[in-house]
Order: sequence, then structure tokens, then C-alpha cells
Amino acid sequence: MGVGIFESPIGLIKIITDGEAIVRILRINTREPEFADKITNKAKEQLAAYFCGELRTFDLPIRLSGEGFLRRVWESLSDIPYGETRTYGFIAASCGNPKAYRSAGNCVGRNPIPIILPCHRVVAANGLGGFGWGLDAKRFLLDLESKNIQFDKETHYFTNNRRANREIT
Repeated sequence: MGVGIFESPIGLIKIITDGEAIVRILRINTREPEFADKITNKAKEQLAAYFCGELRTFDLPIRLSGEGFLRRVWESLSDIPYGETRTYGFIAASCGNPKAYRSAGNCVGRNPIPIILPCHRVVAANGLGGFGWGLDAKRFLLDLESKNIQFDKETHYFTNNRRANREIT
């Protein structure tokens, strides 16, 4: 089993593997010991590239433990393109049960591998919806993917392009 810790702009991210695949990703409040393996190291590299805006699709082994509708919902998350969103209703329909949007929302909320399986890209029909890591983190990830914010490699800061565009006009 491997454990890696990645310091991201939305907080510390704990990556857990079973030695062959990622099984869980958590946001944690305090640094914990690492027992890195090649998968956690690769995940940290890809997360760094993602947060710098250089990676749109993750290429990491994952292992999901769920069945039926739950598993179909989790698997459908990887079909949502970078920079786009889908509603809970859309996810339910794509999994064969268009009336099960609340169930789809519950399944999305139980996603064990956030960011890699991009549950932050799923929104409510009437707004942002929820996110287990908080709405500020969800907004940040959606803004990052829509290029409203970007990482400046020289200053190591994120810049808000929306605000800059408003000030110019």
C-alpha cells in the first residue's frame, strides 16, 4: 500500500494506493507520513501538471469498489471533458435511469477518487450543487479548467483572469 501527500492550491491531498492502483484520494488538514510508491509519485506529478494547467486527462490506474448504478455513475465521471460540466440529471440519464438524479448526486458525492474522477464537474440544474471538499474548492477547480485562473510559473501564484478582464473593460 502506498500513501502520498500532495500540497495543492486547495489544500493537502492524500493519495492512497493498493500497490497497483489508486483506491482513494482525500483532502486532509495536516501533513501525514508518506509511504510513497511509483503510483503515488506518478499521481503527484500529474496533479502538479493539472494544477499548472498543463494536464487535462489523467493517465493513472484506479480501482473502484462499487457495483451497479453506483459504479456506472463513477465511471461516467471520466467521460466529462475538461473544462465542461454536466448535471446530475445528465449523469443519471447516461447511466440508464433519467429520473434518478438524486441518486446520481448521492453517488457522485461518494466518489472515492476526486479530481482524477472529476466529480467537481457535476453541477445541479439550478446552480453549483455540492462538493465534498467544499464549494470554494469546487469553484477553484472549475475556474482552473475554464481558464478563469492560471498558474504563473515565474511568481508561483494563481492569477484571476476574470477579475483582470473586468478591470480592463
